[in-house]
Amino acid sequence: MKISPPRAISLANIADQAERAVAMMGEIRLAMLAPTARKAPPVFNLSQLAALCGAEKGSISHRMTKGDLPPGQLNAAGSRREFTLQESRAWVKEFKKETLRPAGAEAVTISIGNFKGGVSKTTTAATLAQGLSLLGHRVLVIDTDPQGSLTTLFGILPDTEVEEQDTILPLAMGSETSIRYAIRPTYWDGIDLVAAAPLLFGAEFALPARQSQEKGFEFWRVLDLGIDDVRGEYDVIVIDTPPALSYTTINAFMASNGIIMPLPPNALDFASAAQFWSLFSELSTELLTERGLTKEFDFIHVLLARVDASDAASNVVRQWIGSTYAEKVLPVEIPKTAVASTTSAEFGTVYDVTRYDGSAKTLKRARDAYDQFVSFVDGSIRSVWDKQVMAAAGSRQAEGVH
Repeated sequence: MKISPPRAISLANIADQAERAVAMMGEIRLAMLAPTARKAPPVFNLSQLAALCGAEKGSISHRMTKGDLPPGQLNAAGSRREFTLQESRAWVKEFKKETLRPAGAEAVTISIGNFKGGVSKTTTAATLAQGLSLLGHRVLVIDTDPQGSLTTLFGILPDTEVEEQDTILPLAMGSETSIRYAIRPTYWDGIDLVAAAPLLFGAEFALPARQSQEKGFEFWRVLDLGIDDVRGEYDVIVIDTPPALSYTTINAFMASNGIIMPLPPNALDFASAAQFWSLFSELSTELLTERGLTKEFDFIHVLLARVDASDAASNVVRQWIGSTYAEKVLPVEIPKTAVASTTSAEFGTVYDVTRYDGSAKTLKRARDAYDQFVSFVDGSIRSVWDKQVMAAAGSRQAEGVH
C-alpha cells in the first residue's frame, strides 16, 4: 500500500483550527450552563447550612426566630427550606465571627504553583477560594496563567470575554500601579476575580523589558506592590500561576505569604517538583540574596493530589515526598475520583455540586478531602493574622515609647 506524504500544515490552517476551538468552547458552555450561559452558585438545605455553621439544626431553627438572619425560602415542592450561597455566607459569618480576620490584620496571599500541568493546580486554587469563602472569608482570586483555566472555572471564556484591562498585563506594563482596575465579581458570593487570557503572555516580554530600561525597577515586585491597595479589603488572596517558573510566577511567589504545591505521588511529578524548587532557589539567590535582600514565607504546603489508592507504586513516591518535604506535607490527600473528572468536564469543582448523579459516597469522600485541606490552610491563615496583629501592636507600642 502506498502511503502518501503528510500534508504541510500552514499558519492559516492553525488559525482556522483555533477559531473552531473557540467556537466549540462557546457551544459547550451554552450546553453546560444553559439557560443563562452563566454558572450558578449552589444552594444549601438546613442540614448543610448547619454543617457550614458548625451548629446543630435545632440551633439554626431557633436562631431563625430572631429574624436577624436570612430565613431562606421553601423549594418549589414546599418540602424543605433552602438558602442561597449569599444567605448561607451571612449565617456562617455570624456563627464563625470569632475565626474571621481580626482588626489589625490584612489579606493573606497564597500562590498555587507547580512546574507542570495536569497536577490539579487550578482546581486546587478554585476549591481553596470556594472553601475559604464558605468559612466566611472574602477572597480575591488572581489568574496569572495565560491559559486562563481558573478564569474558565469561574464561567468566563478567556478568548472572547477577557480584555487586557481585565488582567494583570497593564500592571506588568506599568500603565497601572494598583490591581483594583481589573477586579470583577463572580457568580460565587464572596469571591472576586482578576482574569487571565492568552494576551497575558505579553507580561513575559514587558517585565524583562522594563527591568533593562527602567533604573531601579524590580520586576519581581510588580504584583506585590499592585495588590497593596486592596489587602485591607480581602481576607485571602489566591493566585493561580502558570505551569512554569515564569516572570509572572516569580511575581506571584514574591507577593505571597505562603505557597501551596499540589503534587501527585508519581515519579515524573516528583522529579518535576524537584527541578521547580531548585530553579526557584537559584533565581531567588540571583534576584534577592546577591542584592542584600531577602524573602520569607509564613508557610509552604505540599498537597498530595490526584491520589489513586489502587496504584501500589504511588506508595513508594509518597515516602519520597515525605522524606523530602517533611513537615511541609499536609496530612490530607485529595483522591482521584470520578467526581473530580465529572465536575472538571463541566467547568466546576466539588463545591459547585448541588446534585450529583453518581455515588453519594464518592462525592462525600472528595468533598471531605477538600474540606480538610481548606481547614488546614485556614489554620495557617489565622496564624499569619496572629503575627500581623502582634506586629501591629508592637509598632503602636514602639511609637508610644517614642
